Order: sequence, then C-alpha cells, then structure tokens
Amino acid sequence: MRQSERYRVLKIAGLSDEEIFDNFKEKREMHVFSYDGGIDTVMSPMDSLLYTKSYLRTGMMSMDPVTGHVKAYVGGPSFRYFQYDMVSSGRRQIGSTIKPFLYTYAMEEGYTPCDEMLNAQPVLYDESGREWKPRNTGKARVGEMVTLRWALTNSNNWISARLMDALSPAQLVRNMHNFGITNKLDAVKSLCLGPCDVSVKEMVTAYSAFANKGMRVDPMFVTRITDNQGNVIAEFAPQHTECISEDAYYKILSILLNVVDSGTGSRLRPAPYASTAQMVGKSGTTHDNSAGWCMGFTPQLVTGVWVGGDERYIHFNTMANGQGAEMALPIFGLYIKKVFDDSKLPYSQTATFEFPDSIDVCHKEYLGGVPVDIDAAGNTPEESIDGVFD
Repeated sequence: MRQSERYRVLKIAGLSDEEIFDNFKEKREMHVFSYDGGIDTVMSPMDSLLYTKSYLRTGMMSMDPVTGHVKAYVGGPSFRYFQYDMVSSGRRQIGSTIKPFLYTYAMEEGYTPCDEMLNAQPVLYDESGREWKPRNTGKARVGEMVTLRWALTNSNNWISARLMDALSPAQLVRNMHNFGITNKLDAVKSLCLGPCDVSVKEMVTAYSAFANKGMRVDPMFVTRITDNQGNVIAEFAPQHTECISEDAYYKILSILLNVVDSGTGSRLRPAPYASTAQMVGKSGTTHDNSAGWCMGFTPQLVTGVWVGGDERYIHFNTMANGQGAEMALPIFGLYIKKVFDDSKLPYSQTATFEFPDSIDVCHKEYLGGVPVDIDAAGNTPEESIDGVFD
C-alpha cells in the first residue's frame, strides 16, 4: 500500500496513516486487468492491490544467436497495467541457470566432461573462515563418483560447489562479465548456485555464446535508421565478443545437449511440446520458490524466460509449482513449438550443431549420458538455491 501512487498522493495531501488506510478500504468502481481483457468491477483499492499481485509476472526474449536480431520480446502481461519491463529493467536471482558459466570456466581450466567428483555434501569455507554446507534436492547416486557431464545434466548443487572450491570465484565473475552480464557480482563461493540478480536480456545475450561457437552477440532491435526521404542516417552491424575457446566450447556444448535429451529439461520431448529438435533447455529455481527460469536455445534461436511475482516476497510454498520447470519451461516449450509449426518462419527442427571430426571431448560420444529419475507424475529433479546458504 505504501508503495502505491494512491498512498503517495494522499500522504502529500496531508492525510494521516489511519485516514489513508480507511480510504484504501472504501469500495469504488475501477477497471482491472484480466487475461481475457480489462474488467469493470467494484472493489476497494486494497483488494485491487491484492488482486493485481496475484498475477505472476514474466519476461521473455528470443533472438538470433548469430546476428543478434531480436525476434520476440515480452516485458510483461500488459503494458497498460504492468509498465515495468521485466526483460531489460528487471533483475532477479538466476538460480541454476548460472551453472553453464561455471562449467565453461572449468572446461577452460582443463577439466573435461568425463572428469569425476564425489557426489556427497561438501563442507566449504569462505574467505572469512565461515562454514558453508550447500544442500542438494536430488537423491540420485549419493556417495558415488560422478562425471561432470552427469552433474550438470542433473543440475547437481554439490558438484557445482566442489568445482567452485577448486576454482576462483573472482575469475568466474570476470568470465560472466565477459559473457555480457553487467550487474555487480559478489566473488564468493556461493555464486556458483546463482544468488545474483541478472536481467533476461543479459542472460539471453550470455547464452548466445553457447549457440554461436563461443561468440556472444549483443541484441539488435534496429538495423537501420532512415529519414522520411529514405536516406540512411545510421546502420548497425552485429557486435560479437569471444567468450569461450574452441576446445572448451565443444566440451560444454556436448554436456548442455544432454540436459534436454536425458536431464532436467527432458520434459520438452514428450507432449504437449513434442520437440524433436536438437536444443538446450536449462531451468533454474530461486530462493523460496519465488521465481523460475528457463534458458533455451537451438542452432537458430536463443531464448530466455523468467516468471515470478511482482514483489520478491511473493512465492510458492513448495517446489511442485514453484520450480523453473513448472513456471518458465512451459512458456519456452510452447513458444518454440509454435515457431517450428509455422512453415512461414525460417526455423527447422532438423537444424543441428556441428562438431568437427577432430574434436574429442573425452573419449565418449557427444550425446548420451545417464537418464535421470522421473517420478510417477512425469517430473524430473529440479535444483533450488533455497536454503543452500544456511
């Protein structure tokens, strides 16, 4: 209530908090949002606040990973009612969608997808000597040695923490800035699980490097500006930045392709999405189940989807509905299905990533991997950063 324009105006008018609260409880005619169009109704301003906050917000952007041309952009449900742009202006925790950056860093440092680590809860210490024991919701293969390919395919928190302990948080920050993430990032070990705030636009920019042979491309909304006579005033060309070396690129891509084929993004394969395309779909869930992410890309499109409450305190009580695979992945799945089903668009499910014959990621095939457990409801494990900083 205190953040609303009505409260600000009434406060300037000199009303007391009690008078303002009474004003917010008075019913009146108003026009409110619905997915089927605006509704004329009668309710109090307080009830209208609760009604509006009950709608989840979303941000979605999709672009060509080679040219940077933005093909789809949704900043919110309706500009008339929700004028805050959740693609470029909004920044929220990114959860497990940070892990490809960490694993890319590891590949650059000489790790391979076949290197193994112990899948058990590590006890780590920060720069101040404080103990940190990250949690992990997945129960598969606890106590076993597992490959990095399996760990990222299953979005394992423990292995990410072990990797970060062996590497440098400060270097991960530098790498992520090179990927196009401009927000301040804390160089701490827990960064590996995605507590940092990043915009959808920056995440799509960063993930374009995974779809474009290690070269990220900045988004392009305008290619040319002309005057009313048709004279060209300005032209714009794609801006590329190398983020990943060739050797590390094919190693990380070989792992990421497993995420949809046999990992936490596997629900993109069956109906209602029924995608046969070669693609990557990395989901992420944030603290207290308050937001969900899905970063997806094919050889021709890279897409980012964020879903969450208008305020950070709005959240689901459990991961059943509050995980990225439930909130954000369906939007990506339905979007990419609609794209492929439209014959007028130049996108095909037969497009594939090319691996040079000379590339040997670790004496194993690029695809394959170990399938994850799927419960009776068809759900796959989903990692959350909720509580991992306890």
